[in-house]
Amino acid sequence: MSAYPIAYEQHPPEKRNRLTVFVRLLLVIPHVVWAFFYGIALFVVQIVAWFAILFTGKFPQGLYDFCAGYLRFTARLGGYLLLIVDEYPPFDGAEHPAYPIRVSIAAPAAEYSRLKAFFRLILAIPIFVVQYVFQFWLGAVAIAIWFVAVIMGSTPPGLTGALRFPASYYVRSSAYVYLMTDVYPSLSDAEAVAAPTVPPAPLPA
Repeated sequence: MSAYPIAYEQHPPEKRNRLTVFVRLLLVIPHVVWAFFYGIALFVVQIVAWFAILFTGKFPQGLYDFCAGYLRFTARLGGYLLLIVDEYPPFDGAEHPAYPIRVSIAAPAAEYSRLKAFFRLILAIPIFVVQYVFQFWLGAVAIAIWFVAVIMGSTPPGLTGALRFPASYYVRSSAYVYLMTDVYPSLSDAEAVAAPTVPPAPLPA
Protein backbone atom coordinates (compact mmCIF):
# COMPACT_ATOMS: atom_id res chain seq x y z
CA MET A 1 0.00 0.00 0.00
CA SER A 2 1.41 3.37 -0.97
CA ALA A 3 1.97 6.01 1.68
CA TYR A 4 -0.67 8.67 2.06
CA PRO A 5 0.89 12.12 1.60
CA ILE A 6 -0.76 13.66 4.68
CA ALA A 7 -0.33 12.51 8.28
CA TYR A 8 -1.71 13.80 11.58
CA GLU A 9 -0.24 13.39 15.04
CA GLN A 10 -1.21 14.64 18.48
CA HIS A 11 0.44 14.62 21.90
CA PRO A 12 -2.20 15.62 24.48
CA PRO A 13 -1.20 16.49 28.04
CA GLU A 14 -2.57 14.52 30.99
CA LYS A 15 -2.49 17.47 33.40
CA ARG A 16 -4.91 20.16 32.29
CA ASN A 17 -5.42 23.86 32.96
CA ARG A 18 -8.91 23.92 34.47
CA LEU A 19 -9.42 27.62 33.79
CA THR A 20 -8.53 27.60 30.09
CA VAL A 21 -10.57 24.42 29.61
CA PHE A 22 -13.57 25.97 31.35
CA VAL A 23 -13.54 29.10 29.14
CA ARG A 24 -12.26 27.42 25.97
CA LEU A 25 -15.16 28.62 23.81
CA LEU A 26 -14.34 32.22 24.73
CA LEU A 27 -10.59 31.85 24.21
CA VAL A 28 -11.07 30.42 20.73
CA ILE A 29 -13.16 33.34 19.42
CA PRO A 30 -10.21 35.26 17.86
CA HIS A 31 -9.13 32.13 16.00
CA VAL A 32 -12.65 31.48 14.74
CA VAL A 33 -12.86 35.03 13.39
CA TRP A 34 -9.47 34.68 11.72
CA ALA A 35 -10.44 31.25 10.35
CA PHE A 36 -13.42 32.86 8.60
CA PHE A 37 -11.21 35.24 6.61
CA TYR A 38 -8.52 32.58 6.14
CA GLY A 39 -11.22 30.34 4.70
CA ILE A 40 -12.33 32.99 2.22
CA ALA A 41 -8.75 33.26 0.97
CA LEU A 42 -8.57 29.47 0.73
CA PHE A 43 -11.72 29.44 -1.41
CA VAL A 44 -10.13 31.84 -3.88
CA VAL A 45 -6.89 29.85 -3.91
CA GLN A 46 -8.84 26.65 -4.52
CA ILE A 47 -10.59 28.08 -7.56
CA VAL A 48 -7.27 29.19 -9.05
CA ALA A 49 -5.67 25.82 -8.23
CA TRP A 50 -8.62 23.95 -9.78
CA PHE A 51 -8.17 25.76 -13.07
CA ALA A 52 -4.39 25.32 -12.91
CA ILE A 53 -4.75 21.56 -12.50
CA LEU A 54 -7.35 21.33 -15.27
CA PHE A 55 -5.11 23.15 -17.75
CA THR A 56 -1.64 22.01 -16.66
CA GLY A 57 -2.09 18.91 -14.51
CA LYS A 58 0.03 20.58 -11.83
CA PHE A 59 -0.68 22.24 -8.49
CA PRO A 60 1.39 25.48 -8.36
CA GLN A 61 3.80 25.35 -5.43
CA GLY A 62 2.73 28.68 -3.94
CA LEU A 63 -0.94 27.74 -3.98
CA TYR A 64 -0.15 24.30 -2.58
CA ASP A 65 1.84 25.83 0.28
CA PHE A 66 -1.09 28.12 1.11
CA CYS A 67 -3.48 25.15 1.29
CA ALA A 68 -0.96 23.23 3.41
CA GLY A 69 -0.75 26.16 5.81
CA TYR A 70 -4.52 26.34 6.11
CA LEU A 71 -4.65 22.60 6.80
CA ARG A 72 -2.10 22.93 9.61
CA PHE A 73 -3.89 25.97 11.05
CA THR A 74 -7.30 24.28 11.13
CA ALA A 75 -5.83 21.07 12.58
CA ARG A 76 -4.32 23.01 15.48
CA LEU A 77 -7.46 25.09 15.92
CA GLY A 78 -9.63 21.98 15.93
CA GLY A 79 -7.37 20.30 18.47
CA TYR A 80 -7.52 23.32 20.77
CA LEU A 81 -11.29 23.75 20.38
CA LEU A 82 -11.94 20.05 21.01
CA LEU A 83 -9.75 20.15 24.15
CA ILE A 84 -7.15 17.75 22.78
CA VAL A 85 -4.44 20.23 23.85
CA ASP A 86 -4.20 23.31 26.08
CA GLU A 87 -1.44 25.22 24.25
CA TYR A 88 -2.84 28.27 22.51
CA PRO A 89 -2.46 27.69 18.75
CA PRO A 90 -0.57 30.12 16.52
CA PHE A 91 -2.53 32.14 13.97
CA ASP A 92 -0.38 31.20 10.98
CA GLY A 93 -0.03 28.08 8.91
CA ALA A 94 3.67 27.40 9.51
CA GLU A 95 4.80 23.98 10.72
CA HIS A 96 5.57 24.87 14.40
CA PRO A 97 7.22 21.54 15.30
CA ALA A 98 7.05 22.32 19.04
CA TYR A 99 3.24 22.43 18.99
CA PRO A 100 1.65 19.17 20.26
CA ILE A 101 -0.54 18.80 17.17
CA ARG A 102 1.35 18.43 13.90
CA VAL A 103 0.44 17.69 10.31
CA SER A 104 3.06 16.20 8.01
CA ILE A 105 2.48 17.18 4.38
CA ALA A 106 4.41 15.80 1.43
CA ALA A 107 5.43 17.96 -1.53
CA PRO A 108 2.87 18.36 -4.32
CA ALA A 109 2.64 15.49 -6.78
CA ALA A 110 4.48 15.82 -10.06
CA GLU A 111 1.23 15.32 -11.95
CA TYR A 112 -2.45 15.48 -10.98
CA SER A 113 -5.44 13.86 -12.65
CA ARG A 114 -7.43 16.48 -14.52
CA LEU A 115 -10.49 14.24 -14.49
CA LYS A 116 -10.39 13.66 -10.74
CA ALA A 117 -9.92 17.38 -10.14
CA PHE A 118 -12.87 18.25 -12.38
CA PHE A 119 -15.22 15.92 -10.47
CA ARG A 120 -13.65 16.46 -7.03
CA LEU A 121 -16.78 17.72 -5.25
CA ILE A 122 -18.81 14.79 -6.56
CA LEU A 123 -16.11 12.30 -5.62
CA ALA A 124 -15.94 13.86 -2.16
CA ILE A 125 -19.63 13.34 -1.32
CA PRO A 126 -18.94 10.19 0.75
CA ILE A 127 -16.23 12.15 2.58
CA PHE A 128 -18.68 14.88 3.51
CA VAL A 129 -21.07 12.23 4.88
CA VAL A 130 -18.34 10.63 7.01
CA GLN A 131 -17.18 14.03 8.26
CA TYR A 132 -20.75 14.87 9.26
CA VAL A 133 -21.06 11.64 11.24
CA PHE A 134 -17.69 12.22 12.88
CA GLN A 135 -18.90 15.61 14.16
CA PHE A 136 -21.10 13.77 16.67
CA TRP A 137 -18.18 11.58 17.76
CA LEU A 138 -15.88 14.57 18.19
CA GLY A 139 -18.50 16.65 19.99
CA ALA A 140 -19.48 13.89 22.43
CA VAL A 141 -15.89 13.09 23.42
CA ALA A 142 -14.98 16.79 23.71
CA ILE A 143 -17.87 17.32 26.15
CA ALA A 144 -16.65 14.36 28.20
CA ILE A 145 -13.12 15.79 28.20
CA TRP A 146 -14.45 19.17 29.37
CA PHE A 147 -16.18 17.69 32.41
CA VAL A 148 -13.30 15.40 33.35
CA ALA A 149 -10.66 18.13 32.90
CA VAL A 150 -12.58 20.75 34.85
CA ILE A 151 -13.34 18.39 37.73
CA MET A 152 -10.12 16.37 37.85
CA GLY A 153 -7.56 18.74 36.33
CA SER A 154 -6.38 15.95 34.06
CA THR A 155 -7.59 13.69 31.27
CA PRO A 156 -6.67 10.04 30.75
CA PRO A 157 -4.84 9.28 27.48
CA GLY A 158 -7.67 7.00 26.38
CA LEU A 159 -10.13 9.88 26.38
CA THR A 160 -8.10 12.28 24.27
CA GLY A 161 -6.92 9.31 22.22
CA ALA A 162 -10.52 8.69 21.21
CA LEU A 163 -10.34 11.89 19.17
CA ARG A 164 -7.19 10.99 17.27
CA PHE A 165 -8.78 8.88 14.55
CA PRO A 166 -11.63 11.25 13.55
CA ALA A 167 -9.24 14.22 13.75
CA SER A 168 -6.77 12.39 11.52
CA TYR A 169 -9.50 11.53 9.03
CA TYR A 170 -10.66 15.15 8.92
CA VAL A 171 -7.15 16.32 8.06
CA ARG A 172 -6.50 13.66 5.42
CA SER A 173 -9.93 13.94 3.81
CA SER A 174 -9.75 17.74 3.78
CA ALA A 175 -6.47 17.50 1.88
CA TYR A 176 -8.29 15.44 -0.74
CA VAL A 177 -11.11 17.98 -0.96
CA TYR A 178 -8.53 20.77 -1.30
CA LEU A 179 -7.06 18.97 -4.36
CA MET A 180 -3.74 18.40 -2.60
CA THR A 181 -3.78 14.69 -3.41
CA ASP A 182 -5.56 12.39 -5.83
CA VAL A 183 -5.38 9.49 -3.37
CA TYR A 184 -8.78 8.85 -1.81
CA PRO A 185 -8.55 8.82 2.01
CA SER A 186 -9.46 5.50 3.59
CA LEU A 187 -11.11 4.96 6.94
CA SER A 188 -7.74 3.87 8.26
CA ASP A 189 -4.73 6.12 8.60
CA ALA A 190 -2.27 3.22 8.69
CA GLU A 191 -1.08 4.18 5.22
CA ALA A 192 -0.22 7.77 6.17
CA VAL A 193 3.32 9.03 5.70
CA ALA A 194 5.64 8.34 8.59
CA ALA A 195 5.45 11.08 11.19
CA PRO A 196 7.63 11.65 14.27
CA THR A 197 6.34 9.82 17.33
CA VAL A 198 8.45 11.65 19.91
CA PRO A 199 6.34 14.23 21.76
CA PRO A 200 7.47 17.82 21.22
CA ALA A 201 9.14 19.71 24.02
CA PRO A 202 6.65 21.65 26.17
CA LEU A 203 6.05 25.20 25.00
CA PRO A 204 7.23 28.01 27.31
CA ALA A 205 4.63 29.08 29.82
